[in-house]
Amino acid sequence: MASLAKGLIQVYTGNGKGKTTAALGQGLRAAGHGLRVTMIQFMKGKINYGELEALRAVDGFTLEQFGLPTFVKKGAPSPEDLRLAAEGFARAEQLLREGSVDVLILDEINVAVDYGLLTLEQVLGLIEAKPPQVELILTGRYAPPEILERADLVSEVREVKHPYAAGVQAREGIEY
Repeated sequence: MASLAKGLIQVYTGNGKGKTTAALGQGLRAAGHGLRVTMIQFMKGKINYGELEALRAVDGFTLEQFGLPTFVKKGAPSPEDLRLAAEGFARAEQLLREGSVDVLILDEINVAVDYGLLTLEQVLGLIEAKPPQVELILTGRYAPPEILERADLVSEVREVKHPYAAGVQAREGIEY
């Protein structure tokens, strides 16, 4: 079984499209080299996301969703939103504790903090508890400066132009 000698912290943030896609690509690359990858999606529920189906065919890459199939109201998350975020966070802690993952992707965790589903202190604690050989990838807009400071790699995805502005709706197979 493959493993990393040194795991780093990566952050994909910004207001542009492609942060989750970049993290999925990194996870696919890692799985292709025999690393064990888990992506935990916060604030995303069982919608027809193409990656859910595609990853069934990829050995070593697991995707787990901890969210409702509806939008979270910023500043006023429902009790169910809070429960699911806590469950997803506990699962991330468990995977790190068990040593059962080489790459852990926490998709939309920055937004979960910004929306009040998780605290910044929780996420910073998780970063500190990361075993040295685990690659940790955090995605989502609004990455706090404290997370950016601890990251080894930060990519900001900036929107320059988006088809939504021209009235193009989200398309199956492209946006989800």
